[in-house]
Amino acid sequence: MFLAPASIAGQADAADCLAERQGEGRVAAVVDARGFRLEDGREIRLAGIERAGTDPASDRAALSAIITGRDVTLHGEDDTPDRYGRQSAIVFVAGSEQSVQSELLRRGEALASSDIADKNCAAALSVAEGVARNAKLGIWAETTAIKNAESPGDILAAIGHFMVVEGRVLSVRQAGAVTYLNFGRNWTEDFAATISRRIIPAFESAGLGPKSLENRRIRVRGVVSSRGGPRIELLRVGQIEVLGGK
Repeated sequence: MFLAPASIAGQADAADCLAERQGEGRVAAVVDARGFRLEDGREIRLAGIERAGTDPASDRAALSAIITGRDVTLHGEDDTPDRYGRQSAIVFVAGSEQSVQSELLRRGEALASSDIADKNCAAALSVAEGVARNAKLGIWAETTAIKNAESPGDILAAIGHFMVVEGRVLSVRQAGAVTYLNFGRNWTEDFAATISRRIIPAFESAGLGPKSLENRRIRVRGVVSSRGGPRIELLRVGQIEVLGGK
């Protein structure tokens, strides 16, 4: 993956993540690592990122240092609140050309989640994460930041959490409507990434057809679940990064 210099990446954030403006306000309180409340009572969720660490207080402090008491603008394709009443948005502190998401990613205080529909914006957030990863900042200073697919026990310990896992796909198998990218030989215990049949065309269109990934080293990201062994369900193309050839 190409990693732009910080100055260039900052310009990309301003150009690529400025979706339609969906409002503004002053931050009254930080709720958690990804959420805050405006003075008018609206609760905002930061789109495109997931919390990086395992210490909620530390993760919350990282966001608080950037936005508490600041005026912010909200950008996105839709301002409709989710079922919890939270508005998802790309957020900019007044006077800054860099999104709050990109700032957290560059510090190694967040992980890019790949749930942004706009490809340019998603790419900009990926670049920001890469800057921190290359410099070993924040979470990337830890050798365990990227889980090894060959250590399913370590991945199972993170059930319910967003994780980044790296390894070689040993085999690709289909069972019913689900395709499994198997990273180990024991299908009931080892790590696997799964793709539903209905979304495989999207992966194929992006040059990531499941069979083409066999024997390739890839990085996947998502929420860990358990169905015997640890699993990450791949719902979007952006959850896969090919790291090397066959």
